Amino acid sequence: MAEQEKDELIRAQNELIGVLFEIIKRLQANNTLDEEYFQIIASDQVRDTDKKRLDEILTQRAENGKIVAKLLEKLQPN
Repeated sequence: MAEQEKDELIRAQNELIGVLFEIIKRLQANNTLDEEYFQIIASDQVRDTDKKRLDEILTQRAENGKIVAKLLEKLQPN
């Protein structure tokens, strides 16, 4: 294997690792948000501040989902 091919392979592997790391990070963030969401929902009384936080959680989860979808598209073969 030529040196240039090895460099390209290493570059591709590093990019793949970076993409996978970001996907895992976003999915873990969503798991944490899920836990917080269910704690708020399970509480006896949901206040206005809690409702605002629930909206924020849903927005963050949706954004993370969009980012994960885009990253997964990058992994698809052309």
